[in-house]
Amino acid sequence: MSRLHQSRIADFQEVLGEPTVALSKLRELCFSGIPFDGGLRCLCWKILLNYLPVEKALWSSLLKKQRDLYSQFLKEMIIQPGIAKANLGVSREDVTLEDHPLNPNPDSRWNTYFKDNEVLLQIDKDVRRLYPDMAFFQRPTDYPCLLILDPQNEFETLRRRVEQTTLKSQTVARNRSGVTNVSSPLKTTPSSLSEYEVLPNGCEAHWEVVERILFIYAKLNPGIAYVQGMNEIVGPLYYTFATDPNSEWKEHAEADTFFCFTNLMAEIRDNFIKSLDDSQCGITYKMEKVYSTLKEKDVELYLKLQEQNIKPQFFAFRWLTLLLSQEFLLPDVIRIWDSLFADDKRFDFLLLVCCAMLTLIRDQLLEGDFTLNMRLLQDYPISDVHLILKKAKELQDSK
Repeated sequence: MSRLHQSRIADFQEVLGEPTVALSKLRELCFSGIPFDGGLRCLCWKILLNYLPVEKALWSSLLKKQRDLYSQFLKEMIIQPGIAKANLGVSREDVTLEDHPLNPNPDSRWNTYFKDNEVLLQIDKDVRRLYPDMAFFQRPTDYPCLLILDPQNEFETLRRRVEQTTLKSQTVARNRSGVTNVSSPLKTTPSSLSEYEVLPNGCEAHWEVVERILFIYAKLNPGIAYVQGMNEIVGPLYYTFATDPNSEWKEHAEADTFFCFTNLMAEIRDNFIKSLDDSQCGITYKMEKVYSTLKEKDVELYLKLQEQNIKPQFFAFRWLTLLLSQEFLLPDVIRIWDSLFADDKRFDFLLLVCCAMLTLIRDQLLEGDFTLNMRLLQDYPISDVHLILKKAKELQDSK
């Protein structure tokens, strides 16, 4: 380990060692990248995402309270419906009870159950594809959710629920641009299920944990529910917490990820709400901001993109909404997020990162035609995120 690296770790330990963490100092350190060692990143992210307060004396009681609350969510939203279903002996197709599956009453528990299944199928499709180039999400977690996987219990896990639902329904996927594509589950599901080895009973893969987090989030936030892309936001958070070298933290990765994700979504959820697209807080405004910033910093490049009619929504929509999680490899995404979470103006720095990405390929963009440039922007060619962050910092300092 280099001396510089050791001294950076010491700087972090000093700030985090105080009874009250000096947030501005911590932000400054995190902005330049957080060492993975000793679980520093996991701890810093929890503070930067307002999950842990700056007063350290409050940590243990707060964590206990939040983790208990999360267990409560599991019981109410995943275990209860499963038990209810087991008790009703639903394998009989002719359920004649008061609250039967065809009951048109919107308050019917069945109605809720089926509605939830639509959301669940969409989440399931997305989380199974999380970072396919990495084995991590397919691997079993060391801390499967015992509440749910207790072999004494008869009720269904989300995975079983998906398997049963898919057989019965035609999945309708609505993507963000409002296009609806009906895919026949018989064509898609079996092949995608067989691509992954199914883990034995009592085990669960990391993607299943992510699925649970997103499902509970959707249940608790019906106004936004689940929108495609949220899986790309939860993935890096969960990965970071679930690989924490400190096992006491790692064991609670699911609950901690849930609350950090919820806090992060509170800040960026407007990007996911279609009806806000054109408002001051919506995504269109932010995309325009990327171009107006570019115009200040590099008018020649700005005019070139304008002249080719390359609109920011062609590429910046994904960059901004998903916090660049689709453009780089996971370790690089995590490094970018160190800086984004440390930004006290929150995601202003993200706009500068997008601008930096444009100016770093300006020569190619100035020479290229529409097709070539679109390809560059949709499959960004530079993989060195340190270079990009350095450039973004220069743009920030040149204001």
